[in-house]
Amino acid sequence: MTFDDSDLEGFKFHHDDPLVITSIIINNPVKRVLVDNGALVDILLYGTFIRMGYNDSQLTPTDMPIYGFAGVKYPIEGIIKLPLTMGPRQSMQMLNFVVVKDGSIYNAIMGKTGIHAIKAVPIILPYSDQVSN
Repeated sequence: MTFDDSDLEGFKFHHDDPLVITSIIINNPVKRVLVDNGALVDILLYGTFIRMGYNDSQLTPTDMPIYGFAGVKYPIEGIIKLPLTMGPRQSMQMLNFVVVKDGSIYNAIMGKTGIHAIKAVPIILPYSDQVSN
């Protein structure tokens, strides 16, 4: 998936916004998916999980801890394996999503495992004080 200057319409420079995309998770368009190459796992927020029509009985229990920013520990509700579809060529991969209850503004977080599974290379423009026209 690539972007060109037409994708910058409505954006003002200088910005250092995170990479946020829309993806398809089991035939559901999921907006506000944060691409985080610092995250070790793929995360599905519990509210999104419920809105997709799932319930707790479909989760695989785990005692694996997950730590967020500043070392805060988040309880995991469980893990669920779901297909994620990306890009114009519709690349689909099965991912193990860790489901967490958190007040995040994102619906999901694609971590290193998801990024590698779809063979993506997220590149964000470097912040610069000089913008060429």
